[in-house]
Amino acid sequence: MTATPTLHDTAAPARATASADDAAARAERTQAYEHRLRTLSEASVHQHFDAFLDIAWDDPDHAIRLDDPRWVLPSVDVLGGTDWYRSLPLEEQIRVGIYRQANICKVGLQFEQILISGLMNFAFNLPNRSAEFRYSTHEATEECHHTQMFQEFVNRSGQDVPGGRLLFRMAGPFLPLAARWVPFGFFYGVLAGEEPIDHVQKSVLRAGDDMHPLLQRIMQIHVAEEARHIGFAHQYLEHQAPKLTRRQRAVLSVLVPVVMRVLCDEILVPSRRMQRDLGIPRQVVKDLYWREPESRKFLRDLFGDVRMLAEETGMMNRASRMVWRWMGIDGRPSRFRSEVASAAA
Repeated sequence: MTATPTLHDTAAPARATASADDAAARAERTQAYEHRLRTLSEASVHQHFDAFLDIAWDDPDHAIRLDDPRWVLPSVDVLGGTDWYRSLPLEEQIRVGIYRQANICKVGLQFEQILISGLMNFAFNLPNRSAEFRYSTHEATEECHHTQMFQEFVNRSGQDVPGGRLLFRMAGPFLPLAARWVPFGFFYGVLAGEEPIDHVQKSVLRAGDDMHPLLQRIMQIHVAEEARHIGFAHQYLEHQAPKLTRRQRAVLSVLVPVVMRVLCDEILVPSRRMQRDLGIPRQVVKDLYWREPESRKFLRDLFGDVRMLAEETGMMNRASRMVWRWMGIDGRPSRFRSEVASAAA
């Protein structure tokens, strides 16, 4: 007599086949991820910049003078486009412009110091032959050159700028610890600092205004290398997202937009000291960051790529969408990285 297969007999091979298929798919994704990281690493080897070899600091045309109109802030700058700024005498516009650019560089280098420390924490326990170890150390090397580049600019500007607010500077030594214990959240924090600066610098370069050549060269170098750094963060988050538990995903999804807004304000919004040093009226700052329709659109545009990534990594849900809206950074996600924002509000 032929035995009739039971449900248990047929289900087990099916589960084994499904498990094998899942394992094969994970292995394929890991292989593709590591290949992309090796490509980024090779790019860092063959196309990189040195802060003191690739910038002609002592070129007479690169001298920073207080009578040089090329320091006037461009209209694409949120502060530079205000009626208050445009009504200032030329010498005041130049003074404000140099100070603002120096302070952005200072807070940028402080953020990158946090990033370098975080990358070292992240890499500390990575296994031998890790593609993540190699690329993260390439990135740390490039970020060290960026801090040298930014600090040299601050030194030559003659501006004694503080960079970030006091709370940010006090928290700085502790923030890199997240890279070891919560690396997924840390790399979203990396994007919170890198995306706003990258967006602003690209906007300034695309505008084609008659800007100071020293600042232009610094921006060109930074944008070129930050493209790889942002690319790595995107790749890492996309690769790690499927490994999150439901609880981790729920908590991180509502924290991500908060981190984005807090670090964006740290980089772009003038601190109280900057307002005092430059005589910026308090009402101008209140209206400008971020009450006016144009500045609200600018704020939303900063995070189009991050919203796209949040969709792709499962960080968008009903609750998190409300937080993105409360933070004033909701909107349509980018269709692809570095998509130029529409002029429509």
